[in-house]
Amino acid sequence: QVQLVESGGGSVQSGGSLRLSCAASGTTYIVTYMGWFRQAPGKEREGVAHIHPDGTTTYADSVKGRFTISKDNANNTLYLQMNGLKPQDTALYYCAASVAVRPLSPLRRNEYNFWGQGTQVTVSS
Repeated sequence: QVQLVESGGGSVQSGGSLRLSCAASGTTYIVTYMGWFRQAPGKEREGVAHIHPDGTTTYADSVKGRFTISKDNANNTLYLQMNGLKPQDTALYYCAASVAVRPLSPLRRNEYNFWGQGTQVTVSS
């Protein structure tokens, strides 16, 4: 099993920045690609960004140019640098990990096997 623990969420004003972290533990050697998702109140969970072991990244259109996903393999930690935050970015952000070789749709939640508990991001105008 793989355990994922997110941190780094908080409250910022519009235009501000936050850096989310996700520490992975357990049988991390089985993990292939990882991603970040978010869920706002009353909305479905949506994919934000994904990173493959070969460095390939994918971003939702709504965050392209503002968010950057990265991974520290030595420390089994996933990051999401969020710049230019907007009120519509307010959500609970989740880290996710997959054991599949390559995703068909890397921002689709059913591609992932393990999930963290989430960290709250609130952006005020």
